[in-house]
Amino acid sequence: MELSGHSRKFKMQVVGQMLEVGGGRRLQVVVVGVWRWWLKVAGGAAITCKNEFEKINEANLITVSSQLREAMMFGSSSKSLLEMDWSKRPGVAEAPNNVDDFKEQQVLDYNSFVVIHGAGSFGHFQASKSGVHKGGLSQPLVKAGFVATRISVTSLNLEIVRALARDGIPSVAMSPFSCGWSTRDRNIASADVSTVVEALDSGFVPVLHGDAVLDESLGCTILSGDVIISHLAAHLKPQFVVFLTDVFGVYDRPPAEPNAVLLREIAVREDGSWSVVNPTFKDSDKQVEISVASHDTTGGMVTKISEAAMIAKLGIDVYIVKAATEHSLTALSGKLRDEIPEDWLGTVIRYVQ
Repeated sequence: MELSGHSRKFKMQVVGQMLEVGGGRRLQVVVVGVWRWWLKVAGGAAITCKNEFEKINEANLITVSSQLREAMMFGSSSKSLLEMDWSKRPGVAEAPNNVDDFKEQQVLDYNSFVVIHGAGSFGHFQASKSGVHKGGLSQPLVKAGFVATRISVTSLNLEIVRALARDGIPSVAMSPFSCGWSTRDRNIASADVSTVVEALDSGFVPVLHGDAVLDESLGCTILSGDVIISHLAAHLKPQFVVFLTDVFGVYDRPPAEPNAVLLREIAVREDGSWSVVNPTFKDSDKQVEISVASHDTTGGMVTKISEAAMIAKLGIDVYIVKAATEHSLTALSGKLRDEIPEDWLGTVIRYVQ
């Protein structure tokens, strides 16, 4: 898919919003995509250690970044990517410098994308303790919490940008607050999507994230990565969206419980309501159990499913899949658009008339 008025073809990708599945289980990554556009979200337990304050799951982040690199180069004639993080690293006296290598590198042909990530074990503590999500910016505690929340989430954002850059992905940080995104009664009031498009058009990979933002009515609030995804999907019309998680998809109950069933397909109707179509439950009144962790200021799984349903209503398939697996790589590479293999593990959310 090409954007009107732009010569370059893109895929959108988002890394990192935390999702809640029954029992407080967090879905960690989301991806949205089209054949030439795809959007991806990663975060929570997939790229951070959810039970350790502000600790990144380095192994998972490396794997996710590697899969994004492979998906970015899928179908490309270019064969090599060079590291783009030239900053100093802990324990290393000098920064890596491969400037001369770039002088010889050909112009790359690759699939562009946008990354959107949530906070995982970053940001939620600061926001919940200070009440940033409730507003009241004039209160000293809330103002301090706003600052602390942004320090936390932007530090995670920087580490994700660096991980992608080390894999040769031309990633650039684009924090919603700094880019002028704002809300009114927690709904998006201002969002300059053109800056995202311009970055894509220039050959960069924008990396957005859930953020503390100004709110015209409340003073301030938390803008979740899920809402950002939904807004960008509506304007950029990707062909599919992928949520990368720490479990294989959405279950009918907390995945750790006995007899938990993976919901392979969820159908979304015109009014935004949704129902499970695969598997078929004998009890037609069976409900999916959803819970929200006390520290999650973004609404948990309820918000995530609602935003995914809104995306699906646009005719955009949404895939929820476990990060750093063969199943996530299949989804990221756009191989699920025509057919969903029976051995693929994940949840598909799509619109039905």
